[in-house]
Amino acid sequence: MWTRSSNTMLGTVFNVSIRYCKNIKIPDKSISDLELTRHRKKPPGGNRYLTDSKLLYLFNAWDNVQWNADQEKAAAEKVELNSTVTFSEDRLKDLEENANKHWDAFYDIHQNRFFKDRHWLFTEFPELAPDFNSAPVRVFPDGESKQSTPDRIKHNDEDAHNSKRYIFEIGCGVGNTIFPILQYSQDPNLFIYGCDFSSKAIEIMKQNELYDTKRCEVFVLDATSSDWQVPFAENSLDIIVLIFVLSAIDPTKMTNVIEHIYKYLRPGGLVVFRDYGRYDLAQLRFKKGRCISDNFYARGDNTMVYFFTQEEISNLFKNVGFVEEQNLIDRRLQVNRGKMLTMYRVWIQAKYRKP
Repeated sequence: MWTRSSNTMLGTVFNVSIRYCKNIKIPDKSISDLELTRHRKKPPGGNRYLTDSKLLYLFNAWDNVQWNADQEKAAAEKVELNSTVTFSEDRLKDLEENANKHWDAFYDIHQNRFFKDRHWLFTEFPELAPDFNSAPVRVFPDGESKQSTPDRIKHNDEDAHNSKRYIFEIGCGVGNTIFPILQYSQDPNLFIYGCDFSSKAIEIMKQNELYDTKRCEVFVLDATSSDWQVPFAENSLDIIVLIFVLSAIDPTKMTNVIEHIYKYLRPGGLVVFRDYGRYDLAQLRFKKGRCISDNFYARGDNTMVYFFTQEEISNLFKNVGFVEEQNLIDRRLQVNRGKMLTMYRVWIQAKYRKP
C-alpha cells in the first residue's frame, strides 16, 4: 500500500500535504519525545507513535499504526482485484514440485546480499539470546500481550546457566537469524540447528566465515515432508524459530509442519513466529495473474507467499496442542521522505509453547 500523501483508494488516512516537509513548526515537547526514537535501536519505552499528522515526514517509520474502516475496505478491494486465479494446472504443479529449484535460483542470483541480518530479533524475541541484556525492551500496543522476557530472567538461574540449550531455525536461508544469535549470545551451552529447502542457501551459509560447527549445524530439509531426517531427537529442542517461512509453504501443508514442530520441541519449549499479515504492502502490490489461491501468490521469481490473519495463526498452532502466549498484529508505516511516499507493512508476531 503506497501513496503520495493523498486519501485515494490505497492512500494514507492522514491527508498530509507536501508543505509539512519544509519549515514545519512542531512543539518542542513533541520533538524531544520523538528524538528518543531517532535510532531504530530504541530505548525502553521508545516506540515511535504518530499522534500528529504534521509529523508524518519527520521520520522514516512509525510504529503500531492503526487503520480506519475506509483504509481496511480499500485494501480488501485491492486484494479482490488481484485474486483471480489464472494459473494452469501444469503451471501450479511446477510451482509446487520445483519449489526448491526456484529457491536455489533465487539464492544463486542474490547469494547472501538480499536479506539483512535480523538484529531486531532480540527486542521481539529476547528468549533467543537471554544473556544479551543490551537489547531494547519491546513496547506493545495497548491491550496486546506483554510476555516478552521470561526466559531472559530464567537464564540467571544456576540450573538454566549450566544446561545445554538448543535452538532450531526452519528456513534459515543464508544465516540472517543464526549469525546474529551467535554474535550476541556468548552462552557456551547454546547450540543452534538450521535447515532450509534450498541446498544453495545451505552451501552459501557454510562458506561464511562466521559458520562455526562447534556452535551450529545446518542442513537441507523439506519441512513439508512427512518424515523429517534431522540430527536431533524428539522432545529435545528449547526453541524453534519460524520467521517469514510458513508463508512460503502451501497452506494445505502448514498443519503438517506445525505437527512436526510440536513433536521435536521439549515440553515447555517455545515457538517464536513472525510472518506476513493480511493486506501487507507486498500483497497489495501483486498484479492480476499472480494468485494461486486465496491470499496465496507466486512472485515473479516463482517463489510463493501467503498472507495470514491472526486467527489463522492461532488456529494452526492451538489445534495441534500449543498454548498461545502471544499473537499480535504489527502495523508499521514506512515513509520515503525523498519521494513523499507512505507504505504500510503488516506483520503477525506470535509465541506458542508446548505444554
